Amino acid sequence: MMPNIPSLRRILLAAALLTLGTAQADNFSRAVYNGAKDDIKASYKAEIKACDSLGGNAKDICTESAKGNQKVALALLEYNRSGKAKDEAKFYEQQYLARYEVAKEKCDDLGGPDKDICVREAKTLRDKAKSELKLAKKVSSANDTATAEHMKADYLLAKEKCDALSGDAKGVCMASAKARYNERW
Repeated sequence: MMPNIPSLRRILLAAALLTLGTAQADNFSRAVYNGAKDDIKASYKAEIKACDSLGGNAKDICTESAKGNQKVALALLEYNRSGKAKDEAKFYEQQYLARYEVAKEKCDDLGGPDKDICVREAKTLRDKAKSELKLAKKVSSANDTATAEHMKADYLLAKEKCDALSGDAKGVCMASAKARYNERW
């Protein structure tokens, strides 16, 4: 199906939001957030209206695609607003769930064993994406732990070096080490 203008607008909005990045999440004003949310809802309504001209399973596929696009766009908006890992995971989850729902709907055009295989393929792709997201969470957690351990070790080494100093030099050295390694220990 050829992309319609609301979908293109949503893609451009998503691309613009992605450029904001996590570091800029605090700069996301409520007005900007609400405006983007309203635009996503308007795009969804336009996509659903475009689906009305279709019939049968093509309409069902179009509707499922519009629903998925809206959920993905809203999840991306939320992630860009908060910058939180849980919102990023929700965004990726909405992506694979949207793909699954559309793929499952496309299977309705088939019959018999072909339909069963199609549905199984859709479920397999969904399950693979789900397990990849789970793995990514574990890798991210392990990476965060390793980074924290490295910083702690570097801080303890810097602290030991500072302990060899005295007076103002020691105070400056300790303050620098605490600031540099975000001392939390």
